[in-house]
Amino acid sequence: MATDLLLRERKSLIQERLKTDGRVLAADLAREFGVSEDTIRRDLREMAAAGLCERVYGGALPLAPMTGSLRQRASFAPERKAALARAAVGFIRRGMTVFLDAGSANLAIAEAIEPDLSLTIVTNTPLIAAALMEKPGVELILVGGPLDRGIGAVVGARAQRDAELLRPDLCILGACGADAEAGLTAFHFEDAAFRRLIASRSRSVLAAITSDKLGTAAPHAVIGIEAVTTLVLEADAPEAEITALRARGADVVLAKGPGR
Repeated sequence: MATDLLLRERKSLIQERLKTDGRVLAADLAREFGVSEDTIRRDLREMAAAGLCERVYGGALPLAPMTGSLRQRASFAPERKAALARAAVGFIRRGMTVFLDAGSANLAIAEAIEPDLSLTIVTNTPLIAAALMEKPGVELILVGGPLDRGIGAVVGARAQRDAELLRPDLCILGACGADAEAGLTAFHFEDAAFRRLIASRSRSVLAAITSDKLGTAAPHAVIGIEAVTTLVLEADAPEAEITALRARGADVVLAKGPGR
Protein backbone atom coordinates (compact mmCIF):
# COMPACT_ATOMS: atom_id res chain seq x y z
CA MET A 1 0.00 0.00 0.00
CA ALA A 2 1.23 3.50 -0.77
CA THR A 3 3.12 5.11 2.08
CA ASP A 4 1.57 8.53 1.61
CA LEU A 5 -1.99 7.76 2.70
CA LEU A 6 -3.72 10.89 3.90
CA LEU A 7 -4.71 11.02 7.55
CA ARG A 8 -8.42 10.92 6.74
CA GLU A 9 -7.94 7.88 4.52
CA ARG A 10 -6.01 6.06 7.23
CA LYS A 11 -8.68 6.74 9.83
CA SER A 12 -11.42 5.61 7.48
CA LEU A 13 -9.57 2.36 6.82
CA ILE A 14 -8.95 1.86 10.53
CA GLN A 15 -12.69 2.23 11.17
CA GLU A 16 -13.37 -0.40 8.50
CA ARG A 17 -10.88 -2.78 10.16
CA LEU A 18 -12.58 -2.25 13.52
CA LYS A 19 -15.95 -3.13 12.01
CA THR A 20 -14.71 -6.23 10.20
CA ASP A 21 -12.04 -7.56 12.60
CA GLY A 22 -13.32 -6.33 15.96
CA ARG A 23 -9.94 -4.95 17.03
CA VAL A 24 -6.81 -3.45 15.48
CA LEU A 25 -3.14 -3.65 16.42
CA ALA A 26 -0.86 -0.65 15.87
CA ALA A 27 2.02 -2.81 14.63
CA ASP A 28 -0.14 -4.50 11.98
CA LEU A 29 -1.60 -1.20 10.77
CA ALA A 30 1.84 0.39 10.59
CA ARG A 31 3.06 -2.40 8.31
CA GLU A 32 -0.08 -2.29 6.17
CA PHE A 33 -0.06 1.47 5.71
CA GLY A 34 3.71 1.87 5.46
CA VAL A 35 3.97 4.36 8.34
CA SER A 36 5.52 4.29 11.80
CA GLU A 37 3.80 2.79 14.84
CA ASP A 38 4.00 6.24 16.46
CA THR A 39 1.91 7.62 13.58
CA ILE A 40 -0.71 4.91 14.04
CA ARG A 41 -0.77 5.41 17.81
CA ARG A 42 -1.40 9.12 17.24
CA ASP A 43 -4.21 8.28 14.81
CA LEU A 44 -5.79 5.96 17.39
CA ARG A 45 -5.50 8.56 20.16
CA GLU A 46 -7.27 11.12 17.98
CA MET A 47 -9.96 8.63 17.01
CA ALA A 48 -10.51 7.70 20.66
CA ALA A 49 -10.82 11.38 21.61
CA ALA A 50 -13.47 11.73 18.89
CA GLY A 51 -15.41 8.76 20.30
CA LEU A 52 -14.65 6.48 17.34
CA CYS A 53 -12.82 3.72 19.24
CA GLU A 54 -11.34 2.86 22.62
CA ARG A 55 -7.57 2.66 23.02
CA VAL A 56 -6.14 -0.49 24.57
CA TYR A 57 -2.58 -1.70 24.96
CA GLY A 58 -1.09 -2.25 21.50
CA GLY A 59 -4.10 -1.05 19.51
CA ALA A 60 -7.81 -0.26 19.77
CA LEU A 61 -11.26 -1.81 20.18
CA PRO A 62 -14.67 -0.71 18.94
CA LEU A 63 -16.46 1.57 21.37
CA ALA A 64 -19.03 -0.24 23.51
CA PRO A 65 -22.66 0.40 22.47
CA MET A 66 -24.60 3.16 24.22
CA THR A 67 -28.35 2.70 24.02
CA GLY A 68 -30.08 5.22 26.30
CA SER A 69 -31.69 4.96 29.73
CA LEU A 70 -31.98 1.71 31.69
CA ARG A 71 -35.65 1.34 30.78
CA GLN A 72 -34.81 1.94 27.10
CA ARG A 73 -32.00 -0.62 27.27
CA ALA A 74 -34.35 -3.13 28.89
CA SER A 75 -36.69 -2.88 25.89
CA PHE A 76 -33.91 -3.91 23.48
CA ALA A 77 -33.76 -7.68 22.72
CA PRO A 78 -35.64 -8.70 25.89
CA GLU A 79 -35.78 -12.36 24.83
CA ARG A 80 -31.97 -12.51 24.68
CA LYS A 81 -31.64 -10.98 28.13
CA ALA A 82 -34.29 -13.34 29.48
CA ALA A 83 -32.18 -16.27 28.23
CA LEU A 84 -29.13 -14.86 30.01
CA ALA A 85 -31.23 -14.40 33.15
CA ARG A 86 -32.41 -18.01 33.14
CA ALA A 87 -28.78 -19.15 33.12
CA ALA A 88 -27.62 -16.60 35.69
CA VAL A 89 -30.28 -17.35 38.33
CA GLY A 90 -28.85 -20.86 38.66
CA PHE A 91 -25.95 -19.27 40.54
CA ILE A 92 -28.27 -17.59 43.08
CA ARG A 93 -28.92 -19.88 46.04
CA ARG A 94 -31.07 -19.80 49.14
CA GLY A 95 -29.55 -17.86 52.03
CA MET A 96 -27.15 -15.83 49.90
CA THR A 97 -26.55 -12.11 50.04
CA VAL A 98 -26.45 -10.95 46.41
CA PHE A 99 -25.60 -7.54 45.04
CA LEU A 100 -27.48 -6.76 41.81
CA ASP A 101 -25.80 -3.95 39.91
CA ALA A 102 -27.41 -1.65 37.34
CA GLY A 103 -27.97 -3.14 33.90
CA SER A 104 -30.75 -4.31 31.63
CA ALA A 105 -29.61 -7.95 31.80
CA ASN A 106 -29.52 -7.62 35.59
CA LEU A 107 -33.07 -6.28 35.56
CA ALA A 108 -34.07 -9.46 33.68
CA ILE A 109 -32.27 -11.50 36.35
CA ALA A 110 -34.24 -9.75 39.10
CA GLU A 111 -37.47 -10.57 37.28
CA ALA A 112 -36.43 -14.23 36.90
CA ILE A 113 -35.73 -14.85 40.61
CA GLU A 114 -38.29 -17.21 42.17
CA PRO A 115 -40.67 -15.24 44.43
CA ASP A 116 -40.28 -17.59 47.40
CA LEU A 117 -36.49 -17.98 47.24
CA SER A 118 -35.21 -16.85 50.64
CA LEU A 119 -32.19 -14.55 50.27
CA THR A 120 -31.01 -10.97 50.68
CA ILE A 121 -30.57 -8.79 47.62
CA VAL A 122 -28.81 -5.43 47.73
CA THR A 123 -29.08 -3.08 44.76
CA ASN A 124 -28.29 0.51 43.82
CA THR A 125 -30.95 0.50 41.09
CA PRO A 126 -34.57 1.56 41.74
CA LEU A 127 -35.97 -0.34 38.73
CA ILE A 128 -34.37 -3.55 40.01
CA ALA A 129 -35.71 -2.87 43.51
CA ALA A 130 -39.21 -2.39 42.05
CA ALA A 131 -38.95 -5.74 40.23
CA LEU A 132 -38.21 -7.44 43.57
CA MET A 133 -40.78 -5.63 45.74
CA GLU A 134 -43.51 -8.28 45.43
CA LYS A 135 -41.22 -11.28 45.98
CA PRO A 136 -41.90 -12.31 49.59
CA GLY A 137 -38.79 -14.42 50.00
CA VAL A 138 -36.44 -11.56 49.15
CA GLU A 139 -35.10 -9.28 51.87
CA LEU A 140 -34.40 -6.13 49.87
CA ILE A 141 -31.77 -3.49 50.68
CA LEU A 142 -31.52 -0.36 48.52
CA VAL A 143 -28.22 1.52 48.53
CA GLY A 144 -28.77 5.26 49.04
CA GLY A 145 -27.68 8.52 47.50
CA PRO A 146 -28.56 10.80 44.56
CA LEU A 147 -29.86 8.98 41.49
CA ASP A 148 -27.88 9.25 38.26
CA ARG A 149 -30.69 9.16 35.70
CA GLY A 150 -28.39 8.26 32.80
CA ILE A 151 -27.12 5.15 34.58
CA GLY A 152 -30.41 4.47 36.35
CA ALA A 153 -28.62 3.91 39.65
CA VAL A 154 -26.91 5.59 42.60
CA VAL A 155 -23.12 5.44 42.31
CA GLY A 156 -21.74 8.50 44.12
CA ALA A 157 -19.93 9.01 47.42
CA ARG A 158 -22.90 8.00 49.62
CA ALA A 159 -23.44 4.81 47.60
CA GLN A 160 -19.76 3.97 47.85
CA ARG A 161 -19.82 4.43 51.64
CA ASP A 162 -22.77 2.04 51.81
CA ALA A 163 -20.93 -0.45 49.60
CA GLU A 164 -17.94 -0.45 51.95
CA LEU A 165 -20.21 -1.96 54.63
CA LEU A 166 -21.24 -4.89 52.44
CA ARG A 167 -19.72 -8.35 51.96
CA PRO A 168 -21.96 -10.06 49.35
CA ASP A 169 -21.66 -13.75 48.59
CA LEU A 170 -22.25 -12.91 44.93
CA CYS A 171 -22.01 -9.68 42.97
CA ILE A 172 -23.85 -9.67 39.65
CA LEU A 173 -22.02 -6.91 37.88
CA GLY A 174 -23.20 -4.83 34.95
CA ALA A 175 -20.81 -3.80 32.17
CA CYS A 176 -20.91 -1.51 29.15
CA GLY A 177 -18.13 -3.40 27.38
CA ALA A 178 -16.34 -6.73 27.87
CA ASP A 179 -13.06 -7.87 26.34
CA ALA A 180 -10.42 -10.40 27.31
CA GLU A 181 -7.69 -7.74 27.43
CA ALA A 182 -9.64 -4.62 28.41
CA GLY A 183 -11.80 -6.44 30.98
CA LEU A 184 -15.19 -5.09 32.03
CA THR A 185 -15.56 -1.37 31.35
CA ALA A 186 -18.08 1.44 31.89
CA PHE A 187 -18.89 4.77 30.27
CA HIS A 188 -19.10 6.84 33.47
CA PHE A 189 -16.20 7.37 35.88
CA GLU A 190 -18.22 7.15 39.12
CA ASP A 191 -20.15 4.15 37.83
CA ALA A 192 -16.86 2.33 37.13
CA ALA A 193 -15.54 3.29 40.58
CA PHE A 194 -18.67 2.00 42.33
CA ARG A 195 -18.67 -1.27 40.38
CA ARG A 196 -14.97 -1.79 41.06
CA LEU A 197 -15.56 -1.26 44.79
CA ILE A 198 -18.54 -3.61 45.13
CA ALA A 199 -16.75 -6.31 43.11
CA SER A 200 -13.76 -6.06 45.45
CA ARG A 201 -16.07 -6.52 48.46
CA SER A 202 -17.75 -9.65 47.04
CA ARG A 203 -16.79 -13.30 47.45
CA SER A 204 -17.62 -14.05 43.81
CA VAL A 205 -18.48 -12.00 40.72
CA LEU A 206 -20.81 -12.91 37.87
CA ALA A 207 -21.50 -10.87 34.72
CA ALA A 208 -24.17 -11.63 32.12
CA ILE A 209 -23.06 -10.14 28.80
CA THR A 210 -24.95 -9.78 25.53
CA SER A 211 -22.92 -10.54 22.42
CA ASP A 212 -22.97 -6.94 21.14
CA LYS A 213 -20.75 -5.93 24.10
CA LEU A 214 -18.10 -8.62 23.53
CA GLY A 215 -14.82 -7.37 22.11
CA THR A 216 -15.71 -3.75 22.90
CA ALA A 217 -14.55 -1.28 25.53
CA ALA A 218 -15.84 1.84 27.25
CA PRO A 219 -13.53 4.58 28.58
CA HIS A 220 -13.34 3.52 32.25
CA ALA A 221 -11.96 0.24 33.59
CA VAL A 222 -14.00 -1.73 36.13
CA ILE A 223 -12.19 -5.04 36.69
CA GLY A 224 -10.09 -7.44 34.65
CA ILE A 225 -11.58 -10.65 33.32
CA GLU A 226 -9.34 -12.60 35.71
CA ALA A 227 -11.33 -11.05 38.60
CA VAL A 228 -14.66 -12.35 37.22
CA THR A 229 -15.69 -15.72 38.62
CA THR A 230 -18.36 -16.50 36.01
CA LEU A 231 -19.30 -15.00 32.67
CA VAL A 232 -22.73 -15.87 31.29
CA LEU A 233 -22.79 -15.36 27.53
CA GLU A 234 -25.37 -15.85 24.79
CA ALA A 235 -25.52 -19.20 23.03
CA ASP A 236 -24.20 -17.68 19.79
CA ALA A 237 -21.27 -15.81 21.34
CA PRO A 238 -18.24 -15.85 18.98
CA GLU A 239 -15.96 -18.81 19.65
CA ALA A 240 -12.84 -16.63 19.44
CA GLU A 241 -14.18 -14.38 22.21
CA ILE A 242 -15.09 -17.38 24.38
CA THR A 243 -11.61 -18.85 23.98
CA ALA A 244 -9.92 -15.54 24.82
CA LEU A 245 -12.08 -15.03 27.92
CA ARG A 246 -11.45 -18.56 29.18
CA ALA A 247 -7.73 -18.04 28.66
CA ARG A 248 -7.99 -15.19 31.18
CA GLY A 249 -9.35 -17.59 33.79
CA ALA A 250 -13.08 -16.88 33.70
CA ASP A 251 -15.60 -19.71 33.86
CA VAL A 252 -17.70 -19.09 30.73
CA VAL A 253 -21.28 -20.41 30.74
CA LEU A 254 -23.41 -20.30 27.59
CA ALA A 255 -27.09 -19.57 28.03
CA LYS A 256 -29.61 -21.57 26.07
CA GLY A 257 -31.23 -19.69 23.22
CA PRO A 258 -34.41 -17.61 23.72
CA GLY A 259 -37.43 -19.71 24.57
CA ARG A 260 -35.50 -22.92 25.20
